[in-house]
Amino acid sequence: MDIIEAIRNRASTRAFTDRTVPRNVIHQILDAARWAPSGVNTQPWQVAVITGDTKQKIGDALVKARSARQIPNPDYKYYPDRFVEPYRSRQKTCGFALYGALGIERGDKQARMVQWLKNYHGFGAPVELLFFVDTNLEKGSWLDMGMFIQNVMLAARAHDLETCPQAAMAEYPDIVREILKLPDSLSLVCGVAMGYPDREHPVNHYRTERESVEVFTNWFE
Repeated sequence: MDIIEAIRNRASTRAFTDRTVPRNVIHQILDAARWAPSGVNTQPWQVAVITGDTKQKIGDALVKARSARQIPNPDYKYYPDRFVEPYRSRQKTCGFALYGALGIERGDKQARMVQWLKNYHGFGAPVELLFFVDTNLEKGSWLDMGMFIQNVMLAARAHDLETCPQAAMAEYPDIVREILKLPDSLSLVCGVAMGYPDREHPVNHYRTERESVEVFTNWFE
């Protein structure tokens, strides 16, 4: 797959088939992604590949916590307390597109919650990748992690797989670490659902827009 095509046509996928992703394919994806750049070659990424019973157990535990209205305690703050413009408008447009594709009305809070809870089981994807970074590292390593995760998502497309990056998987990191028996010294950054896409599902048909280069770029000569 051409790299520009892979970038332009990547989209967050929220419906997958139950087709198993071979372990060697996951390995090949991570083997390609590991060539991401990192400051002084620290390579700060740690990955937990969860499938089968472990994936189900984590998903069930997160759904239970959210349904019980347990307050999330992420290892870092992903969103601001309040979006200002132009970010607020972009957020709203994104939400309208997602729920509109599913035929969920704006005021239907129950249907929205049902859809949100699907996050924790990776929208039915057979594989969930969880990304961790050592708490001793600083913000630069988180930037490195972002480049690594993007590599993962692009490499997946070379194997006819699609992905969905998920901040939601990091809402209750203590639960995840307890199940995986990982130390508190590893901060949970996010999850990425990965699998073969259900291309007929309407949720995979909508697309969010991107601003033109002219909007976000200034030239200094």
